[in-house]
Parts: sequence; structure tokens; C-alpha cells
Amino acid sequence: MTRRTVTILGATGSIGRSTLDLIGRSRDRFEIVALTARTDVAGLAALARDFRPRHAVIADEKLGPALRDALAGTGVEVMAGDAAVVDAAASGAEWTMAAIVGTAGLKPAMRALEGGGTVALANKESLVSAGHVMMQAAAASGATLLPVDSEHNAIFQCFDRAQAGSVSRIIITASGGPFRTWPIERMRAATPAEAVAHPNWSMGAKTSVDSATLMNKGLELIEAFHLFPVGAGALEIVVHPQSVIHSLVEYVDGSVLAQLGSPDMRIPIAHSLAWPERMETPCQRLDLVAIGTLGFEAPDRARFPALDLARAALAAGGAKPAILNAANEIGVASFLESRIGFLDIATLVGEVLTRYDPPAPASIDAVLEIDREARRVAAELTGKIRN
Repeated sequence: MTRRTVTILGATGSIGRSTLDLIGRSRDRFEIVALTARTDVAGLAALARDFRPRHAVIADEKLGPALRDALAGTGVEVMAGDAAVVDAAASGAEWTMAAIVGTAGLKPAMRALEGGGTVALANKESLVSAGHVMMQAAAASGATLLPVDSEHNAIFQCFDRAQAGSVSRIIITASGGPFRTWPIERMRAATPAEAVAHPNWSMGAKTSVDSATLMNKGLELIEAFHLFPVGAGALEIVVHPQSVIHSLVEYVDGSVLAQLGSPDMRIPIAHSLAWPERMETPCQRLDLVAIGTLGFEAPDRARFPALDLARAALAAGGAKPAILNAANEIGVASFLESRIGFLDIATLVGEVLTRYDPPAPASIDAVLEIDREARRVAAELTGKIRN
């Protein structure tokens, strides 16, 4: 690998730290341009002292003085505020990790794409809420967009873009989450603690609940639609409880290519970080004999209605995917606060999709306005939908 300049948006989160873990093992290959965080001054300062980026950026402007004090004498330039995070995304790095969680990551991801470099995308909202806008920006600037989610990275590794017309199907695998075998009445009474207890992956609470509802697969289906030149009808979800095969690509001749790996996000991050080459990782290697069996089953659409909601939002297009994402975030937050039941999450999302129907967004600002209004509608409905 040639030496590469890197910016990490969301450096103190799990994706950011995993990226820096890999960079730390091959420091001679990388130069850090900027690291950003939302509020974690101590975490960002520690990373900046270790990796010595040119810039350290804290999004909460009030925390700028604390970060400056923590990095005094290091030579690292400190910036603060949301605008400074967007500026960091435009800092000219050859490779940018876009890992800011939520809609706060939209403008920085867009600015990175407009810069025309390589953007490793770990922010789901960018393509779910603003897919057309983001892809147009990437095409206009010539940016290279690399998916970091394990499923989309797996598709990327198996998808032959030189023969895109020969792809007949993309199969995204789902673990099925903690409630894969639960009857619907038991799911109705599920607690937040049960929903976040993912059987295979270690994830944050929101992502874990999305896995339990299978909304994560609905969001990934929308992302895949934008990332890969196939129609929505060629995208399929299959439950694979072992989480060993991350996705598959089928070609017209019947050949199916699959990417397998341990459930460690450093594997897809490393692929994106080194692409088009490869780099070593400390990740556990697969022991297929120990695994023994790989199982597959169709998702139960009656118990997991989030999949149909996502497909309907994708089919409708326009603002609907952004509304789906925003309403789901409100629903998950309400469930985690025990204000609604587990099955009420999908009910709430469906209600918001029905009631709110704005024009298609043509800019990131329009997407963010749709997101705000969808959240307002969802919050208003939250107290009215409990079964």
C-alpha cells in the first residue's frame, strides 16, 4: 500500500475506534488529517495525543475550550462546532471514514463526497434518507464510495461491476436477532433488555433493537438499492442465524458468490481502508469445522413487518425512506424508554408513513427538514398507538 491520508468522522465511536485500531497496527501507511467527535472530549483528546492528527474537532462548540486545554502543547489544531466538522470532512484527505451516527452525519458525508476522494460509508442515514442526493454528488465529483456495513461490503467484494448486467440477485443475510424463534405474543411483551441482547454481534442499543425488529435489514435493502445497479426486485433478505455468510451475489448462470468472515467489523473496515489492496487484521479466522452447519430460512413477514414497511418506502421513493428512518428512530427510542411496546415500533412507523407525504427532497437541507417533521409526527403519535 502507498501511504494514505485519512480523516475519521466519528472517531470515538465503535467504527472510528476499530478503524484507528487497524491504522495503529500499520502507522507507516497512514497519516491522520482530522479526527472528530460529538461530545467525548477525553476520548478524542486521547486519540489525538496518540495519532497526532493535524486537526481534532469537537462538534459541541461549548466543549472547544476543554479540548484545547487537553491538547495544549501537542501541535494539534483544535476546532469546534458543527460547521467545523463539515470543514474537517472537506480537509482534503484521500480516504474518509464517515461514521457519525444519525442525521448529524449527513452534511459531513456529503461534503466528503463532494471532495472527490474515497469515502468509506458507515452512516446508514446517508443512503437511506438521502440516497439519490448522495449518489448524484458522488457521480458529479468522481468520488469513490466504499460500503463499510458488513453486508454491503460483502456484496461489494462479490459484485462484478464489469458484468453488472449478469447479476440476477443480491441476497442480504440477517441473523434474525434475539426474537427469531419467539411467538408473536411473547414478542409483544419483550423488554428492552431482551431486545438488545443480540446473539452474535456486539452493537449499540439502537442498532440492536433494529436487528430485533429486522428493520436493520429493511434499511440495508434501501442502501443496497443505491449502492448496486440492480432493481429492488433483485434484492432478497434471507435469515442466516450463524452470521458467517454476510451476503451473496447470484449471476445469471446460476453461480452464487458469498463472502464469509467472523463477526468482527474490523474485517470490512480493513477491506475499505486498504482497497483496492488488502491488509492484515488481528481478527479471528473462521473455523468451518467448528461451526459445522450453516442454516438459512425465510424471514417471517408477519412477525417482522418492518421488512414490508421498508420495501414499501423504497417502492414509493421520494421522501418515504427518510420518513421511515426518522419514525423508526423515534419508535426505537420510545421502546427503549419503555413508553411503547416492542411491536408498537412498526405500528408507529407505518402510521407516520401514511400520515406524512411531502415532496421528494432535492438537497440535504430538504432531507433534514423532512427528518425533523417526521420525528415531530412520530413523537405526537407515540402516546396514541400502544396496543
